[in-house]
Amino acid sequence: MYTFDVQKTKDGCVGWIRDFFEKNGPGCNAVVGISGGKDSSVTAALCAEALGKDRVIGVLMPNGEQSDIDMAKLLVDSLGIRSVVVNIKDAFDATVRNIPIGLSAQSRINLAPRLRMATLYAVSQSCNGRVANTCNLSEDWVGYSTRYGDSVGDFSPLSHLTVQEVKAVGRLLGLPGALVDKAPSDGLTGKTDEDNLGFTYAELDRYIREGIIDDAAKKEKIDRLHAKNAFKLELMPSFDPGLWKAI
Repeated sequence: MYTFDVQKTKDGCVGWIRDFFEKNGPGCNAVVGISGGKDSSVTAALCAEALGKDRVIGVLMPNGEQSDIDMAKLLVDSLGIRSVVVNIKDAFDATVRNIPIGLSAQSRINLAPRLRMATLYAVSQSCNGRVANTCNLSEDWVGYSTRYGDSVGDFSPLSHLTVQEVKAVGRLLGLPGALVDKAPSDGLTGKTDEDNLGFTYAELDRYIREGIIDDAAKKEKIDRLHAKNAFKLELMPSFDPGLWKAI
């Protein structure tokens, strides 16, 4: 049976973050997009413990009005980290207005996280930073992220941890329960992650770690999403003339 050692995992991740920065940017700052959810909260808290709160910059990026912006502010206040607010609405509206084709609904949904990632890299490059990826294993498993949006970054503390494990680390770090246990939402569609996916993270996490799921239809959907979105976690294919053999 799979067991999760939360203390060992938390301590190991803190050490890993320190090692990453020693090798890839001594003295650099961790730049974290703060949504007010558990993933960005835990990522920011891990970085603060690893590097010190003065080397963590939280970036809040509402698209116009954000109903849960108070959760993002609660996180930066709780950790005592520096933060900036960059409202992406003008950039979002201008981009949509100036693309001379009819954007699909999914294109509009994915545009916001891509603009947010561009914003994070602009802040990072201007503040001697490294951008934190905040995705977790559960989301990555079924492709629940935007390619070249929240799926990227310079370092990724949570990509091998399931949702339940991220929550456990958050509790150990002493984060407010309102952040750790907040219903996960993409902040894009007005629905929770679980509404969009059609299964709970508890079901998904058990399937990932133990290979057990009671609902055959949900198993089929998870397997299908995993296979369909596997390319998101791979390096971009590139042509190598030395290896190519024409048929």
